[in-house]
Amino acid sequence: MLQEELVAVDTETRGGITLAKGFRAIGIHCGVKKAKKDLALIVSDVPAVAAAVFTLNKVQAAPVVLSKQHFGMRKTFRAIVVNSGNANACTGEKGYEDACTMADVTAEALGVSPSEVFVASTGVIGERLPIERVSNGIRAASALLNEAEHESAAEAIMTTDTFKKVATATFEIGGRTVNIGGIAKGSGMIHPNMATMLGFITTDATFEHDIFQALVKSVVDKTFNRIVVDGDTSTNDMVVALANGESGIAPLQPGTDSFMQFSLQLERVLKQLAIDIVRDGEGATKLVEIRVEGALSDTDAVKAAKSVALSPLVKTAIHGEDANWGRVIAAVGYSGIDFDPTKFEIVINDVPILQQDFTVTLSNQEANKCLKGEFVELVIKLHHGLGKATVWTCDFSEQYVVINGGYRS
Repeated sequence: MLQEELVAVDTETRGGITLAKGFRAIGIHCGVKKAKKDLALIVSDVPAVAAAVFTLNKVQAAPVVLSKQHFGMRKTFRAIVVNSGNANACTGEKGYEDACTMADVTAEALGVSPSEVFVASTGVIGERLPIERVSNGIRAASALLNEAEHESAAEAIMTTDTFKKVATATFEIGGRTVNIGGIAKGSGMIHPNMATMLGFITTDATFEHDIFQALVKSVVDKTFNRIVVDGDTSTNDMVVALANGESGIAPLQPGTDSFMQFSLQLERVLKQLAIDIVRDGEGATKLVEIRVEGALSDTDAVKAAKSVALSPLVKTAIHGEDANWGRVIAAVGYSGIDFDPTKFEIVINDVPILQQDFTVTLSNQEANKCLKGEFVELVIKLHHGLGKATVWTCDFSEQYVVINGGYRS
């Protein structure tokens, strides 16, 4: 059960993004927003092997374009600079120049190459960055970098988020302590495609580049790519992971127990961050876990689960605590997968809502009781194969419209 798993996940925020050895960070207010922190800087004291995934939206923000270029040029990085409050998206050549300036100023302040810097932005689309304020902020932030400043960094990347998303893990490999720290932001425009809103991961484990990239992409596919708030894939989505080897362990290799142990811990951290994003969905009142079982393949199971998670009718019914199973089966029906509708079953919070042959044994009033509370486990049984998948989403409330109706005002 998800609730039990979340209790077991190491969510202690000591160190956060700086829990891993050799990382420092800071979050400050530089003037993009009126008052709240809006600039974060994350730095590795030594070159760190990088892994990254980026949005597949055709419209990509300037920092995404620049960071992809840097990532194509090199395997190790030293810093991530992030601003919130302004996406620097759809801003043309000037916006790209502003992203380059962020990298240049960061590099100069740290004494590294601009190509060793990832740049990320989040916020309103279509407005120019106040680049002079951002540049001055980067210079000020670089002088304040500290291992203890993980909380401020997590806060500085937030937009409509109502709480900081932080997760960590500490474990041993070969008698040495290994750490993973992560922060993320996201509340709306959430339907990741190969990436997430913004997610940053640090570890002191040791990796070869290609192995680390493949691992991070695989874990992102099982965590960040399995969440849905509103079906919109952002122009700025990015996940960056840095591994600086400061734990002193040997490079981790696929097929070994050590690699498997690290993989499981990384998945736990990213899963916690992903679920926290859904829990904090704009206007959300319920966290929803959708599990599809018995599909022809795992791929089909993911398609079916996402189809349900994306349905405004399903999400509003859950908000209204209406166990309207017809909306669920309809969403699976148009997902494009093959299944036999007569074998379809729905179980919500252990209560059988729909059984095979379209059998319903509960009254609407009795069925609706299963949707009380803040957590909804929706299990769909297809009895058609061995494929299975889990996707996380949230309900749609009136507040979602209020938040997004006045986002720029």
